[in-house]
Amino acid sequence: MSNTEQATRTGGIVAVLASVGVVAAIMQTLVVPLLGELPQLLGTTPSNATWVVTATLLAAAVATPVAGRLGDMFGKRRMILILTIPLIAGSVVCALSSSVLPMIAGRGLQGLGMGVVPLGISLLRDVVPPAKLGSSIALISASMGVGGALGLPFAAIVAENTSWRVLFWVAAGLSAVVALLITVVVPSDRPNPTPGRFDLLGAIGLGIALVCLLLGISKGSDWGWGSGTTLGLLAAAVLALLVWGWWELRTTQPLVDLRVTARPQILMTNVASILVGFSMYAQSLVIPQLLQLPSATGYGLGQSMIQMGLWMAPAGLAMMALAPFGAKLSAARGPKVTLAVGSLIIATGYASSMVLLGSTWGLLAVSLITNTGVGLAYGAMPALIMGAVPREETASANSFNTLMRSIGSSVSAALMGVILAQLTIDFGGRTLPSETGFRVALLVGCGVALAAAAVAISIPLRSAGSRTDTPQGTRAGTPVAARV
Repeated sequence: MSNTEQATRTGGIVAVLASVGVVAAIMQTLVVPLLGELPQLLGTTPSNATWVVTATLLAAAVATPVAGRLGDMFGKRRMILILTIPLIAGSVVCALSSSVLPMIAGRGLQGLGMGVVPLGISLLRDVVPPAKLGSSIALISASMGVGGALGLPFAAIVAENTSWRVLFWVAAGLSAVVALLITVVVPSDRPNPTPGRFDLLGAIGLGIALVCLLLGISKGSDWGWGSGTTLGLLAAAVLALLVWGWWELRTTQPLVDLRVTARPQILMTNVASILVGFSMYAQSLVIPQLLQLPSATGYGLGQSMIQMGLWMAPAGLAMMALAPFGAKLSAARGPKVTLAVGSLIIATGYASSMVLLGSTWGLLAVSLITNTGVGLAYGAMPALIMGAVPREETASANSFNTLMRSIGSSVSAALMGVILAQLTIDFGGRTLPSETGFRVALLVGCGVALAAAAVAISIPLRSAGSRTDTPQGTRAGTPVAARV
């Protein structure tokens, strides 16, 4: 095959896998324009309607590490195709729903399909030439931002001008197209010749722990942080995690190899991932609210849902545009430098918000800066992970890293909710977050981003030897055969 043919083939593979990330991100933002109307549409209470979002979060958290392990055992491409089935089925169920329970079930099915993104990134190691691996990882990582940026205004426009059911029919169609493209364009990877057995007890234990943890975090503000239900769930999560960790260290073929995740490069990368996930979500929660609050408050900008989505869209596109720069920086200086630089840029974006609040253009600048940093950081983390694990553990390690980012985002949502709920004003009989509350939330995001940069700088890298299948610039040294 000529160099031109190879480049064209590689470009097609990366484009298809990037489209997987775009579709997954659209799934997550799909219901945002409907949240205020769901109680009326589904004949339920506002608190029950929030389960339409919570169900996706919980299902994705449980399914992602399981899908990663199965991808390592039986093939990542095969698992991506399998995961498109619940994406399609969940979208169809939601489109046909007329009550809250089927809608929650459909959204849960969509959540099961969220593991396609870390699997797609991991698959690159098997189907893309080593010279193109770093840039391909950065591009697919950025595709999540593009999907989120385009999905929000798209969903708002569709919901405002047609039936809300169209959103889910479109989602089903996009998932089906992605499945077809993967089948036609993406080659099969090499499944583990000795896959061993699946750790079912480990999967159940981790699932229980994650459901208790994320349910307690996501519903704590509704139930009360001091309520018996919230505290009981969080205590159960701690106990379940301890038992799960004990089991994983003793079973011969664990769902997550904790000895591997305890390696300094992987451990510190996962800690940084939690912090980056936290700081990323803080601005994505605060800026849309500021854009949509009434201008009569003195700090809100009075934008509609569609206008808000359009103001947020350029930030996601900036993530994709700067992906090649992030790959070049990782190739030249190593992905830990890219992760640290990305985290510092996120912190800069938050710091700039202290003087840029008060105008749509100012908030656009804040979102552009912060999302540029997010794009650099998100592209660097998989490269660090893949530079420290053998090929047969790539998908499970990447999926676990994705889970860490999700936990960071969930904690951010809970903490930001507490801050904004405590610092409020009375506006015509309505309780709204105050300008001080938004500023405090943004400053917290800045501090967490600085902490992420400090952790990234301290990530130790292996220095002995080199690997031909390691993303350019990872400088992760020990050959696979030497990694026990």
